[in-house]
Amino acid sequence: MKKKTLMVHGGITGDEKTGAVSVPIYQVSTYQQPKAGEHTGYEYSRTANPTRTALESLITELEGGAAGYAFGSGMAAITAVMMLFDSGDHVILTDDVYGGTYRVMTGVLNRFGIEADFVDTSSKEKVQKAIRPNTKAIYIETPTNPLLKVTDLKLMSDIAKEAGVLLIVDNTFYTPYFQQPLSFGADIVLHSATKYLGGHSDVVGGLVVTADKELGEKLHYVQNSTGGVLGPQDSWLLMRGIKTLGLRMDAINHSAGKIAELLEAHDAVQTLYYPGSAKHPGHELTKAQSSGFGGMISFDIGSSERVDAFLEKLNLFTIAESLGAVESLISVPSRMTHASIPRDRRLALGITDGLVRISVGIEDTEDLTADVKQALDSLL
Repeated sequence: MKKKTLMVHGGITGDEKTGAVSVPIYQVSTYQQPKAGEHTGYEYSRTANPTRTALESLITELEGGAAGYAFGSGMAAITAVMMLFDSGDHVILTDDVYGGTYRVMTGVLNRFGIEADFVDTSSKEKVQKAIRPNTKAIYIETPTNPLLKVTDLKLMSDIAKEAGVLLIVDNTFYTPYFQQPLSFGADIVLHSATKYLGGHSDVVGGLVVTADKELGEKLHYVQNSTGGVLGPQDSWLLMRGIKTLGLRMDAINHSAGKIAELLEAHDAVQTLYYPGSAKHPGHELTKAQSSGFGGMISFDIGSSERVDAFLEKLNLFTIAESLGAVESLISVPSRMTHASIPRDRRLALGITDGLVRISVGIEDTEDLTADVKQALDSLL
């Protein structure tokens, strides 16, 4: 099946007993056992729940993996993956990684002895130089949040395999509709499902898919032991959102391209970060490993004062955390998503006070471009 069809018909669909075309919400915590110590597949909803199982089956198929698991948030998913490692283990991460990932690695997991280095994973040499004897994984975002740098998935897979470490990919920005990291050799792919997969700003969740069942079993052990599972109603909402993912991503991809063209040509914009631009250093690589450029655009307009003036003029973009919704969202990384990163580090990475990040929604393309243009024109 092609991707749009798989999003509707993949995983576990409907209900055999009633004929319902939507998987029921099994709002239940425990299950009757025929005999003590024997169960029919479900015993306690922390371990497994039929609605969550349906979602996990669906994301596993979409990512082309062997096992999938649903968590209470994207950060819960990331934390569970990091719990596969032991005290003293070392992980290499993308340098301009999402602020929440940076925070959990440097402020929480470091207290348990998990070491982390943040490097530019678009550079083969820098990644290879960062590998130590105790390195256990390379963790990448591609494109990155918020500077949209692109990492070569196949190259990182080759480096990881040669070093005997895992390759973990955060696929939140592109989703399995545009990019499938496991097909390039990644071992684990994860999502903040709150974003594009849910797509409607009404659910918080995280998803993880592993390339093989043995690794999946290890992750399920962590999930069951620590309990950061997704509830049945949120699991149902995510499945509903995924059904329209392909349609939404196509519309978002189209509008983002038009907005990026405007930004690239406008005198108020100093720097554009968008893989769909032919001037972007990762443009050709993105075309080789992805089927779209997504709906995320970052651009620098010079200063925090100019950012505030720009935001004040916008009518259709909601100032908010998060991304990937049907409504267009806009954020200032230095004050919002990446505020937990020290300012000197942000500036060294290029996350300036004048940087703006747009998450394009499904509104009419002409309305969105007109809104951005009039707000930018006010800065001239």
